[in-house]
Amino acid sequence: MDKFEVKVFIRLRPSVLDPAGEAIKSASNKLGVQGIKSLRIGKMIEVKIEGNQEVDVQEKIDLLCDRLFANTVIEDYEYTIKKL
Repeated sequence: MDKFEVKVFIRLRPSVLDPAGEAIKSASNKLGVQGIKSLRIGKMIEVKIEGNQEVDVQEKIDLLCDRLFANTVIEDYEYTIKKL
């Protein structure tokens, strides 16, 4: 079996309000950092996983993202796969 490193990026959908992002944007402004037009918070998950082929890994990661990592009602996800 081959080993793969997967990086999953999860972010709120554009139509969903991001109160944490707005709070950090406001705090940044108070620190003197000007010019931030938009700031949204997301998360990144790193997974090291084994699989026979990249397509097997994709199936596993899609299942994990859909059922565990992301709330697909309000979040989108994307990922990269790198063979180790």
